[in-house]
Amino acid sequence: MKKVLACAALVALVAGCAAPAKPSPNAPPAVQAPAEAQPEGRTWSTPDAIREMFPTWLEPAEPFRVIGNIYYVGSKGLGLYLVTTPDGDILIDGGLPENADMALASIRKLGFDPADVKILLNTHAHFDHSGGLARLKQVTGAPLYASEGDRSALEGGFYLGSEDLHEVDAPPVKVDHVIADGETVSLGGTTLTARITPGHTRGCTSWWLTVEEAGKPYDVLLFCSATVAANRLAPDPQYDGIVDDYRHTFEITKDWKPDVFLANHPEFSGLWKARARQEAGDLLAFVDDTAFPAYIQAMQADFEKQLAKQQAAAGGTD
Repeated sequence: MKKVLACAALVALVAGCAAPAKPSPNAPPAVQAPAEAQPEGRTWSTPDAIREMFPTWLEPAEPFRVIGNIYYVGSKGLGLYLVTTPDGDILIDGGLPENADMALASIRKLGFDPADVKILLNTHAHFDHSGGLARLKQVTGAPLYASEGDRSALEGGFYLGSEDLHEVDAPPVKVDHVIADGETVSLGGTTLTARITPGHTRGCTSWWLTVEEAGKPYDVLLFCSATVAANRLAPDPQYDGIVDDYRHTFEITKDWKPDVFLANHPEFSGLWKARARQEAGDLLAFVDDTAFPAYIQAMQADFEKQLAKQQAAAGGTD
């Protein structure tokens, strides 16, 4: 019975993270690169319930250049991005534990060396985006930069507010440098600016950078997330202040209009549709300054709907 209850709780927790998807019939075989060495401690594996609900999270994807010096090295359903520079590279997010070796294989396939990764960045401390960081840090030797709001969850390996649900734990990983809102990270002529956009997690961090394509500059936003997903808003919030945090994020992002919108769940930004256009010959397939405003407006509307629903279920307001 305990196992059944744990499985039910797990399904409830992850059910809102992203729409379940079936593997593509044209997908490459699900073969992982040879493992090099697991981080110390337990061997981490994604629970079967998550594998069944979100098969694309573990489905390999062909790596490719998105725009400028940004490359996609994630799976079909989880976005990891490599930013290359003459002085070394920056890798953003870690996916699930199993995605780490996929990302390393993708980096090599693109002709880059994982040893050249000098900085690891994280958008937020949820197991599907932080699970591979310990492994990536071990292989690359790169320091991890992350927000103070997510630091405890990253270093503790837990899902903030659901600490007792160990099926969504992630390998603990030390944060070497705490990122503040507006802080910049520069390497080899590329500068990324951190914006703390809390709500989805306490320290949700979005990243801005400018790249050049065909002689023109383009502002790129890798947005953390603004979905409610499995978060409790009322009456027992996932963490104190979560409702105000969401509203703060919607307020500061209402005028954001990046040329290129990227996300750690590719479907949120329409990545695969843009990739198809790119493969068909559209060199600027990812340039669309209407994409993010439409996304964030939809997220705000869904947040208010979910908040009202949770408040009604609780019989009051928060």
